[in-house]
Amino acid sequence: MKLKDIKTFVTVPPTGIGGSFWVIVKLTTDNGIDGIGECYGIPVSGDIACRMVEDTFERFIAGEDPHNVETMFRRVYSGGFTQRPDITMMAVFSGIEMAVWDILGKAQNQPVYNLLGGRFHPRLRTYSYLYPKAYAPPGWVWQGTGQGDPYHEPDAAAEAALNYVAMGYTAIKQDPAGPYSFQGGRELSLHELSRSEANVKRLRETVGDRADILFGTHGQMTTSSAIRLAKRLEPYDPLWFEEPCPPDQMDALARVVQATSIPIATGERLTTKIEFHQALKAGVSILQPDIGRSGGIWETKKIAILAEVFNAQIAPHIYCGPIAHAAAAHVAFSSPNFLVLETIDTAFHRDILTKRLDWEDGYLNAPTEPGLGIELNEELVLAHPYTTGGRLHLEMCQTPLSSANEKPIQEIE
Repeated sequence: MKLKDIKTFVTVPPTGIGGSFWVIVKLTTDNGIDGIGECYGIPVSGDIACRMVEDTFERFIAGEDPHNVETMFRRVYSGGFTQRPDITMMAVFSGIEMAVWDILGKAQNQPVYNLLGGRFHPRLRTYSYLYPKAYAPPGWVWQGTGQGDPYHEPDAAAEAALNYVAMGYTAIKQDPAGPYSFQGGRELSLHELSRSEANVKRLRETVGDRADILFGTHGQMTTSSAIRLAKRLEPYDPLWFEEPCPPDQMDALARVVQATSIPIATGERLTTKIEFHQALKAGVSILQPDIGRSGGIWETKKIAILAEVFNAQIAPHIYCGPIAHAAAAHVAFSSPNFLVLETIDTAFHRDILTKRLDWEDGYLNAPTEPGLGIELNEELVLAHPYTTGGRLHLEMCQTPLSSANEKPIQEIE
């Protein structure tokens, strides 16, 4: 059995939830077995990202036995005389490698987790961001005044949280701490600090101990600002404080770890076991690899094993489509130190697959189908094409931001 052909797709989710576009990979072997994968966050236009995936396959993967995952990883990791963590090339490889594992599972008539040590967890705990009413799944009930933005309005956050808890979620996440600027870490304004505290306070009052609160940030703070915010959040006992400092500031992250009782999580912008080892040495206790850029299924399994040595846990990051979600789930099912899996529930996420994993009451059940256990709706993918030169998968604010308290401080009652 040899890897023979590749086909790439780039599709645009109508709501924009999960990113501006998704890069999807389909591989086929010389004996007719196909597999699908997904790349996360390649920082170029979608059409260029697809060409990068195709070029990498043609150079390093085509004609290879799909069992030789280590060989393929080393070729791409070292390609072009690099041999170091490269977030772009590892995202390219990750999508290809997921499809390889889908093929391997189908060839052996086994779910992928059985090829990674077997199923350890019968089901996986999941969480979601708090999304506005406009993006709510069917069946939500809105009662109070919380009709607005759950990132910036405590009542809206509370309304969304109640609906997610009613769906069975036992963990919810948001980031009310302000925009993510290209300038790197900055000092949050008093208004931003107060808004963040008000939101978390309202969430804790609303959900009590029925759900963990995950405080997501995206590397927008200086070390001192992150510590100031952590002190405000500590009374409400979040399960984690996510990526408070930029990903290239690991020493800063270590100082935040030492200054707060809240577990620090990070990983969506890291790649390969090298960078995750640095995070573990900094004291991070919850790793968040995004399997679409961390190096693929096998490399992410290695990251999970490495975390065990540090008594740390994994909580795979998902802000993409459902293929990467399924791949991350297989690693999680086989990993004793799995904590919780990010999940996105939109109609497009469901409909883009003709066969999907079984989510029930806040938990993902272990699939029994071979491979990743999913099938792609290619017709729907093609019906939502990417426009050349469109937005990147995710983008940052291109304007420097000030720490001035430009809006009135909202009192925390």
